[in-house]
Amino acid sequence: MFIYYLLALVVIIADQLTKWLIAAYMEIGETIPIIEDVIHITSHRNAGAAFGILQGQMWLFYIVTIIVTVGIVYFIKKMGRTDKWIGIPLGILLGGTIGNFIDRMLYGEVIDFVDVYIGTYSFPIFNVADSALTVGVILLIIKLFIDERREKKEKANES
Repeated sequence: MFIYYLLALVVIIADQLTKWLIAAYMEIGETIPIIEDVIHITSHRNAGAAFGILQGQMWLFYIVTIIVTVGIVYFIKKMGRTDKWIGIPLGILLGGTIGNFIDRMLYGEVIDFVDVYIGTYSFPIFNVADSALTVGVILLIIKLFIDERREKKEKANES
């Protein structure tokens, strides 16, 4: 189980380091093209949740984040002991959750900087913690899908 918390710590450090670099060396709104018209590093602040919803509702984010963090730790302890493919995504989720929580506690907003363009569509700007949350959820969904298929196959074989 230690590895899951270590994974969370790696995510938190990567998230906070990249955000510190953006805040220290870029002006808000400044953009640096990495691949022109595809990916830019853009200094942005978000006082809301994903896609900028619920702007300024910090009390709600604090409560939800504490509940989610406690839930993740509970499931790491309960399910991570027996299944690393549940523990790993939960560790990643824990790191992402805490990464953005640190920003909200320190600054009242989240530092975002990864700016992706898909054709003419500009995807909402995000950060390492947001990426970790997305990857963690996707890995959990894949794990649950695989487990469900395995159970169906086992039931079919028993019949």
